[in-house]
Amino acid sequence: MSEEIKMDILAVDYLSDAEKESLPNWVKAELDTARIIGSAKRTIELSDGRRYSLDNTINDLAGAEWTKYICSVINTRYSTKGADSFAHNIRRIHPTPKPPQLMRDIIEFFTKENEIVFDYFMGVGGSLLGASLCNRRGAGIDLNSDYVNAYKAAATELKLPIQPCLIGDCNELLSDANKINNLLKNEKAGLILIDPPYSNMMSKPKTGADVAIYGNRATPFTDSALDIGNMPHDDFLMTLKNIVEKSLYFLKEKGYFIIFCKDLQPKKKDLHMLHAEIATTLNEIPRLYYRGLKIWADQTVKLFPYGYPFDYVANQIHQYILIFRKY
Repeated sequence: MSEEIKMDILAVDYLSDAEKESLPNWVKAELDTARIIGSAKRTIELSDGRRYSLDNTINDLAGAEWTKYICSVINTRYSTKGADSFAHNIRRIHPTPKPPQLMRDIIEFFTKENEIVFDYFMGVGGSLLGASLCNRRGAGIDLNSDYVNAYKAAATELKLPIQPCLIGDCNELLSDANKINNLLKNEKAGLILIDPPYSNMMSKPKTGADVAIYGNRATPFTDSALDIGNMPHDDFLMTLKNIVEKSLYFLKEKGYFIIFCKDLQPKKKDLHMLHAEIATTLNEIPRLYYRGLKIWADQTVKLFPYGYPFDYVANQIHQYILIFRKY
C-alpha cells in the first residue's frame, strides 16, 4: 500500500473510542480532518502537518515539539514585573522562586494532561502554578507556611486553581501513606518535580559581592533543624536520598523524577560539584535511574565582578535539571 493511500485513512474512522478519548485535546480538536499515516498506522497527521504518535505514553507533544525540548540547554529571560511575571511580586518572598513558565514547559514534556505533579519542596509553588498553566493537577508540601500562603495568594491573583498542599516536614509526611494518598487523591503522581535547598548554600554567611545584596549574613529558607538546607553537607545528601526513596512509592511506574540543583563555588581542592554528587547519590536508589540533565541559564541574574582583579570566579547563572526515571 502506498503512502498516499495510507494518507486517506481518516483517524476518526480508524481509531477506537478508547483511543480517541486518550488523545490530547489539540488532536481531538481536529480529529475529523486528521489522517493515519505510516506503515504501522500508529501516527496521526493533522492538516497543518503536526504529527502525534499513538505510542506516546510520556506526554501530549507533537514530534517537532519533542525534538525541540530535548535540547540540553534552556536559555530564558523571564520578566519579574507585570502580567508576564506570574505574580512574582507575591512569590519573591522566597530567595529562589522558580518561574511558573519554566516549570510548565518541563511538566508538559514529562506528563500528560490531567496527571498529578508532586512537589514536596514546593516553596512558593512555581511547579504547582506551572501545572495549572498546562491542565495538570498539582500537589505540594513545604515546611514554611509563609511560602505556602504566598503560593495560594499568587494562584488567586492569577485566577488559577489552588492545588492541594500540606505544611510540614516532607521527610515525616512521606512516611505517612494515608496523608500522602489523601493529598494525591489516591492516585500515583505522573511526575515528581522538586527544587530542594542546594545543600547548605543559603545557610552560610554571604561573602564577596553578595554582601552588597544580602549583608554579611545567612539567608536560610527556614530556621528549622528539619530543613535539609540547614544540615551539614553529608547529612544533606543522605537525608535527601532517604526522602526521595520514600517518595518513589507515590510515583507511577515509568514516571519521571526531576530535581533542580546548583553547584557551590569550588574551594581549594573541593570541587563542590553538587549536581554530580546528587546524581551519584540518588542513582544508588533501587528502581531509580539517571537519564540525563538539562542546563537552565537564567539570563535575568545580575552579574558581579567576582574575583576582580585577582582570580577567576564564575557568575553562576545556570542551574542543573537532573532527570531520573522509575523502572
